[in-house]
Amino acid sequence: MNPNFRNFALWAVIALLLIALFSMFQTSPTQTGSREIPYSQFLRDVDSGRVRDVTVTGNRVLGTYTENGTAFQTYSPVIDDSLMERLQSKNVTIVARPESDGSSGFLSYLGTLLPMFLILGVWLFFMRQMQGGSRGAMGFGKSKAKLLTEAHGRVTFDDVAGVDEAKQDLEEIVEFLRDPQKFQRLGGKIPRGVLLVGPPGTGKTLLARSVAGEANVPFFTISGSDFVEMFVGVGASRVRDMFEQAKKNAPCIIFIDEIDAVGRHRGAGLGGGNDEREQTLNQLLVEMDGFEANEGIILIAATNRPDVLDPALLRPGRFDRQVVVPNPDIVGRERILKVHIRNVPLAPNVDLKVLARGTPGFSGADLMNLVNEAALMAARRNKRVVTMQEFEDAKDKIMMGAERRSSAMTEAEKKLTAYHEAGHAITALKVAVADPLHKATIIPRGRALGMVMQLPEGDRYSMSYKWMVSRLVIMMGGRVAEELTFGKENITSGASSDIEQATKLARAMVTQWGFSDALGQVSYGENQQEVFLGHSVSQSKNVSEATAQTIDTEVRRLIDEAYGEARRILTENHDGFVAIAEGLLEYETLTGDEIKALLKGEKPARDLGDDSPGSRGSAVPKAGTKKDGTSEVKGDGEAKGDGEAEGGMEPQPH
Repeated sequence: MNPNFRNFALWAVIALLLIALFSMFQTSPTQTGSREIPYSQFLRDVDSGRVRDVTVTGNRVLGTYTENGTAFQTYSPVIDDSLMERLQSKNVTIVARPESDGSSGFLSYLGTLLPMFLILGVWLFFMRQMQGGSRGAMGFGKSKAKLLTEAHGRVTFDDVAGVDEAKQDLEEIVEFLRDPQKFQRLGGKIPRGVLLVGPPGTGKTLLARSVAGEANVPFFTISGSDFVEMFVGVGASRVRDMFEQAKKNAPCIIFIDEIDAVGRHRGAGLGGGNDEREQTLNQLLVEMDGFEANEGIILIAATNRPDVLDPALLRPGRFDRQVVVPNPDIVGRERILKVHIRNVPLAPNVDLKVLARGTPGFSGADLMNLVNEAALMAARRNKRVVTMQEFEDAKDKIMMGAERRSSAMTEAEKKLTAYHEAGHAITALKVAVADPLHKATIIPRGRALGMVMQLPEGDRYSMSYKWMVSRLVIMMGGRVAEELTFGKENITSGASSDIEQATKLARAMVTQWGFSDALGQVSYGENQQEVFLGHSVSQSKNVSEATAQTIDTEVRRLIDEAYGEARRILTENHDGFVAIAEGLLEYETLTGDEIKALLKGEKPARDLGDDSPGSRGSAVPKAGTKKDGTSEVKGDGEAKGDGEAEGGMEPQPH
């Protein structure tokens, strides 16, 4: 039977039952408390003076008795002219009403049904609201998985770049669905599930869509948050219904996006107990590898929180493979840019290799946003093609925020910002190990008043002790510059971000990476490996009071040594430091080559008409953001606060 017809029939039966129930309690005008008497008795009662009043409607007579007010009714066989005289002679009150033609009766009947229809309509409205879009009248437990078709836009592996290893694993899944005999004849079994893990924006969902485009098998997609709603048992019911649909369409693929919404570790949450989400997870575990075999059904899931998933969900037989989808390297970034510029007209001076080198740490989503922002800027500037200038400006906007040229800074504030940034710039050029200086600016961007940006020459996967110490020196350069130029009593809070990030880096050096002789090669930090998002609910303290005191002492020692080294560099290179600050006051933005020219006593070679403000980045990376080779950005003013000490020190691009 057609499901739509079945649902319609169900609603029709419910409506008829309500109408019948309502009609049972309705009292029609004829079903009053009056008794019907013969017309002859009525005449006798009138003659005897027992009738108090009558209402005449055609040949129908309604009345009440004088002694007890009892109502009666009778019908006149013919129009009796003498009746009026009899009634008047006995002083009976007479009320005459026109005889109805039937229409008013129908309208009055509709009036009695109107409240019932209103109640029925309100009930239907709330039922639909509670269903939350589920199919049918009783479709709460039906799966919300959508069958992906060509109408949703076909994505293939050609549209995926920069994650070759992850793509290769998924290509095997597609090949198995196309030709299972190739693997089965050697005893191989098809993987039950594939878990895609990685930072946000790396293309996990895009990879799943490309599998749908390549496999040519039914592809169901659902979000982890679609399982649990307001009714108890709905989540488990939807899991069962989803797999029932999949069995009917096998071989097929089910894709669950953000599976951490339903697959979190049982018994460890704040809710506790056997809550609805836990019941849904139990049903998912049974369906994936229980008594009933689900041959031909492959489950692909994506998450950026693999650390919170239940271990039973990750074991072989359920998710046989965990495919890490990392941020792309320089080659991957170039390939991703080639994918996104297919429909963008480019100027001849656009070099994708230069863009790829200048965007370390960018994810696929960041690169897509970069191309889009560059195209929008070119359109705003009424250009017919997108030039390299638009890409550079778009990169600066993403990494450091939009320019705030309207910000009202006094001359004193501009001077202090210029000397602060000059302190970062001169230390970045004079420390033992540092990435090349890319740009310095005193134009406010985002929440910072000025910035210095360094770009690494390539992706960095590990950092040396010497490099980290140099980073601390660069971070301290701004505060030292303020102190030397304006005096200790005039230093400002502009170095708050520098101090915060330097403390994070120094603490990570002594607690995680074993860079302290006093503490030795011991890890005192929490194990946060493969945590791409968020933090644990509580943080355990696993050090003694004496060790905590030693950690604080070592952190203070590293920062004090960096402060002293920065002071030495600025004192020995005072003239160059002042030249950079004066150059920033004059030009507002200086590139790395222009800063080097100023140190040689030369003027920056630039067209006066092309004095566009450059990006502002930071010589100060945030300790512990686990992004490979991210550009280093230092900004005065408020810290941007994204990154925890976690196996690396590069900031995420903005």
